[in-house]
Amino acid sequence: MPYVQEELFPEETVIRPPHPVSWNCWHGCTRISPGCAHCYVFRRDAEFGRDTSVVRKTQAFRLPVQKFRTGPEKGVYKYPPGTLFYTCFTSDFFHPDADGWRPEAWRMIRERSDCSFFMVTKRPERIAGALPADWGAGYGHVEISCTCENQRMTDKRLPVFLKLPIPRKSVIHEPMLERINLRPYLREYADQICSVSCGGESGPDARICDFAWVLDTHMQCVEFGVPFHFHQTGARLRKGDRVYEIPRELQHEQARKAGLEFTGKSLGDL
Repeated sequence: MPYVQEELFPEETVIRPPHPVSWNCWHGCTRISPGCAHCYVFRRDAEFGRDTSVVRKTQAFRLPVQKFRTGPEKGVYKYPPGTLFYTCFTSDFFHPDADGWRPEAWRMIRERSDCSFFMVTKRPERIAGALPADWGAGYGHVEISCTCENQRMTDKRLPVFLKLPIPRKSVIHEPMLERINLRPYLREYADQICSVSCGGESGPDARICDFAWVLDTHMQCVEFGVPFHFHQTGARLRKGDRVYEIPRELQHEQARKAGLEFTGKSLGDL
């Protein structure tokens, strides 16, 4: 049904975090699971006639360590301490075709320990063999998130991912394609999971995300005291007996208005 200019959720005051910097050190990927079917990277590349399956190093490869060459700030990093880099969002940082470039990327990440790096992967089975030699218990300024779109991928990926020596690890359901039971993982690893985040699918062929699924994951996180974030509705959100078609520019806003942000205090702490 057409999108109607009405509020799905009541307005509320929202504190928005600073806008992060995108660092796409390489571009391109290959589909490996149902969540990849309508990937925005493939969709955008198709508009320009590019073959997404060819993984290539980008001109932005050295972005975090770039410095000013002239002027009063000569020799100073262009991106100041505290910058959050969204890392490799048009690929997968652990894609096998990037094995030759990853050691240098890790070196730059280590150099910029005054910043934060956030990356998302569907390939947790490759992480252990792709970590730098000095990783040890992990780089504290790096957060790695595993995305699981349905129960099958959750049960395949999380048992591998959650055992890894990653000090900052999180879980994302995007695109969320069905109701997902996280309780077995939250029960065992709640103290290791920084957050759980849900999001619907965007694009003209987007599959439905049911708000009831999101609410269920939210309640699981509340039960185990794990921070929760509903970051976008997707293009087609079912709420009750209606399916809303939501323009791209409103999907994050409508999700924020749902008021599901949870900071991690369990009911037992209240």
